[in-house]
Amino acid sequence: MSPVPSTQPPTSKKKQALMPSAPLRRRLRAHGHGLSPLVRIGKEGITAGLIRQLAHILFDHELCKVKLEAECPIDRFVAAERIASQPGMSIVQILGRTILVYKRHPQNPRFEGSRAQPEGATAPFPPQIPLRMKARRRPSPA
Repeated sequence: MSPVPSTQPPTSKKKQALMPSAPLRRRLRAHGHGLSPLVRIGKEGITAGLIRQLAHILFDHELCKVKLEAECPIDRFVAAERIASQPGMSIVQILGRTILVYKRHPQNPRFEGSRAQPEGATAPFPPQIPLRMKARRRPSPA
């Protein structure tokens, strides 16, 4: 039996409308995988101060993880829509209660333009440091 093709798109329309293009999103998701959440949304929800802080972090880093804590009164999709409604902010990924947010830097973008790595390129590794082969035994004091 062959599998029945799915008639549903792989991503919901609500999620798809918030995200940048596929190649850029792939690079951003790969880079954002190892990040720790820098912004946490708590019981007060999304406030003006939280948006200012997020804008400042995005200016410095371009990519930021936002974590919705358990006591957050709003849904993750509502939070993502409110964040994406800010000028220039894009939602890269919504995974559980974590939102990955991107805002292109106005002068020096890291992920777009000439500084971006081409698709499939890997970052250069630091030079290999030789491992110690064997530890020398010191003579025991007699």
